[in-house]
Amino acid sequence: MSLSNPVSRRVLRHTRAIDVQAFAREDGLWDLDAHITDIKSIDTMLASGPRKSGEPVHDLWLRITVDKQLTIVDVEAVSDAVPYPGHCNTIGPAYKSLIGLSLMKGFRNEVKQRLGGVLGCTHLTELAQILPTAAIQAFANDVWPVRERSEHHEKPFQLDKCHALKTDGMAVAEFYPRWFAQKVDAA
Repeated sequence: MSLSNPVSRRVLRHTRAIDVQAFAREDGLWDLDAHITDIKSIDTMLASGPRKSGEPVHDLWLRITVDKQLTIVDVEAVSDAVPYPGHCNTIGPAYKSLIGLSLMKGFRNEVKQRLGGVLGCTHLTELAQILPTAAIQAFANDVWPVRERSEHHEKPFQLDKCHALKTDGMAVAEFYPRWFAQKVDAA
């Protein structure tokens, strides 16, 4: 299902694209390569000078390397296009402060503490915030079993992590009946 048709004629002015790719490495670690671009559809005058239509205002990369427990073991940040060259593109090394963090335990709060505001780049920090759910998607079925019949007889990790997969919900009753916990009405 797509969005409804716009109610008025529109003219595209800006496109933000975010892409995250997850790679299993032969050394047992995983790389999450995240990329964000901001592109104007018209020529734009920035404080640092003109930017032609179609040229990125932001073209930023963030790679985090994690182990199978989702602990960050390395980080690289690169800024290929920025609105303030010589300034924005000097913050990359600050992202090494993420090393040692777990994507599963307080990650987003720690990112804000370590790289929020003037401590980091707003866009790279925003990009870092989406990496936990991207990692979970990458690990599903590859590192973590997601089916009812896991050999370890452990509750599938994704249960009670979203609305559809609440253990007292009908999706769990249908697809994970072993873990279905029927609601008890308080009368």
